[in-house]
Formats: sequence, C-alpha cells, structure tokens
Amino acid sequence: MNAQTISAREETYLMEVGNTTSSKPRIWISSVLRGIAILFLLMDGGMKLFKPPFVVQATVQLGYPESTIVGIGVALLVCTLLYAIPRTAPLGAIALTGYLGGAVASNIRAATPSFNMAFPFLFAVLVWAPLALRNSRLASLLFNGK
Repeated sequence: MNAQTISAREETYLMEVGNTTSSKPRIWISSVLRGIAILFLLMDGGMKLFKPPFVVQATVQLGYPESTIVGIGVALLVCTLLYAIPRTAPLGAIALTGYLGGAVASNIRAATPSFNMAFPFLFAVLVWAPLALRNSRLASLLFNGK
C-alpha cells in the first residue's frame, strides 16, 4: 500500500462518518434510538411476511389487497437492512422515509385517526435523528438547510 492509497481510504472514512461528534452521550443516544427503530422495523416487516390476522385486517382496511402484504414486508425489510448497515444507513434512511411517506398517504386516503397518520411521520424523525446526532454536517443540513 502506498501513501496515496492510505490517504484515499482515510478520505473515504471521513466522508462516511462526516464531521462526527465525539460526545459519548450523543453516541449512546444515537445507538439506542437507531436500535429501537431497527428492531421495530424488523418486527413490522417480519409480521408482514407471516401475515397474522390483525396484519391482514389492517392492510385490507387501508385498501390494499392481501396479496400485496408480503411484497410490502420485503420492501420494508430491504430498506431496514440498508439502514442497519452503517455504510448504507443514509441510503436506508432515505428509502425508509419514502416507505413511511407511503404509510402516511395510505392513512390519509383511508381517513384513519390522526395518530395513525402522525405515527409514520414521527417514526421517520426517529430514523433520521440518530444519523443527525452522529454527523454534525447532516444535522446542519437538516436543521439549517446549509
């Protein structure tokens, strides 16, 4: 390995982690929030694969045929796995934001209670919060637009 290769690797690493914070509380909070989000999303996607009666009922009430449940679950699991891998976490967060936006739209179309519409939106915030806590450049972009 030459010096140019090492500096390219270091540059790639710095681009991945961005301008991270070294605050241990922020790292812990980020890890806990990300873990909660991943566990919930894996459970939700897994339940769509096994199709217990309450999942089928809820999906049909939103206007989707039962035949789409497994495909929706697979899409959710793929997005979640992208989010769970640190290197692809931003891509996973973008994909999950799209998935959760679809959930908001489905709840609005089905005229469900307000909580059902707010939950996917709040969950999208939960998905992005750990990334913003670890990367001050991302936080600046999300909160300051710069």
